[in-house]
Amino acid sequence: MPAITFTSARRIVLLLILSFFIGYSQGQPAEQLIKVVVAPDHTDWTYKPGEKVKFTITVLQSGNALKNAVIKYEIGPERMEAIKKDSLSIANGILSIDGGTMKTPGFLRCTATATVNGKVYRGLATAAFNPLQIAPTIQDPSDFNIYWNNAKAELATIPIDARMTLIPERCTENVNVYHVNLQNYKVGTRLYGILCVPKKEGKYPALLQVPGAGVRPYSGDIANAEKGIITFQIGIHGIPVNMDVSIYNSLATGALAGYWNYNLDDKDRYYYKRVYLGCVRANDFLTSLPQYDGEHLAVMGGSQGGALSIVTAALDPRVKFLAALYPALSDVTGYLKGRAGGWPHLFDKNNIAFNNTKEKVNTAGYYDVVNFARQLKVPGIYTMGFNDETCPPTSMYAAYNVITAPKELFVVPETGHWAFPEQGEKLNGWIVSKLRE
Repeated sequence: MPAITFTSARRIVLLLILSFFIGYSQGQPAEQLIKVVVAPDHTDWTYKPGEKVKFTITVLQSGNALKNAVIKYEIGPERMEAIKKDSLSIANGILSIDGGTMKTPGFLRCTATATVNGKVYRGLATAAFNPLQIAPTIQDPSDFNIYWNNAKAELATIPIDARMTLIPERCTENVNVYHVNLQNYKVGTRLYGILCVPKKEGKYPALLQVPGAGVRPYSGDIANAEKGIITFQIGIHGIPVNMDVSIYNSLATGALAGYWNYNLDDKDRYYYKRVYLGCVRANDFLTSLPQYDGEHLAVMGGSQGGALSIVTAALDPRVKFLAALYPALSDVTGYLKGRAGGWPHLFDKNNIAFNNTKEKVNTAGYYDVVNFARQLKVPGIYTMGFNDETCPPTSMYAAYNVITAPKELFVVPETGHWAFPEQGEKLNGWIVSKLRE
């Protein structure tokens, strides 16, 4: 086996960081000594409205059912009040429960916990009822397209003022890596990211990579640049993306804590206006590069980044393909109609920044992913799981179902707000193949 050099080790580390930041807002759950496994009785976890579901709860230790385990369980629509709950000891470590049904399209979740030696272990499973029939609750503003066309027109009057700084220690034999600083939607506002460009002279396709929620540094996608693709991994907060992680941690708990709520009562000042237009500005920069082939441009991201992928592809006709993992910001008004809404749960009554005002609901219509999904005209690939507790599947299907453009859905029911490597590999492979057509 060949020795791992410092350079190759560094590339491996950067690739792992990329996988986490772009596609996986939360990591796959760590293995535990005790496993609480919950499963519905249909292998695809999917049912027709009115059809009863049976959940099986198994408590495992060393691969075997743990006898006399004490189980607590709750069953109900995702993120809503439980309609059935109980606590009992199970002699053989396996419990079957009649979970009931749903009469309308949606998701019914069974959550179970087992306490073993004083420690609580948890598992869940979510049954789908005609998910492809879920309709959105969000209103589509009559002037939605006018509003965003005007915003893009204003953006076009702002000079890009691009500043590129080579990062020699991150460059490879085949790829140059830059910290990039652009002017965003207003004079003086900035957008930062990491650009990776193949060194070999020629014309290349481009991939914009948009971030999940939070505040963090970025390292750039060298792996795809090595394949002959210009990659641009951006932040959204108007701060450099190459500082010490302690700075981002301070901002996340300080000035940028709960940024998704900022100015929600005013559609012209809402925080995500700078974010959505910043994604278009990032494409302004990418398509201006002399190495860009002038034709192939894609966007990709997970969670908040999944939302931004849909938004960017809808706003910018230069985008030809998109890939979205468990998109956030979808059908956020679901809570106002008695069902789960999308992250960041703006209208959940349990949200400390509960936003149930006319002005805030109105603003949400201009930023909800559902209303951008309606506008999509380019092919996209999407992936999600039924056990997602951050971006409820009800909200994600509400967005997916209104897409009329060519679309491909890769569902892995047991995943939550994380993805198996195969999901990331499938979406990245799809994007790379499209960019090479």
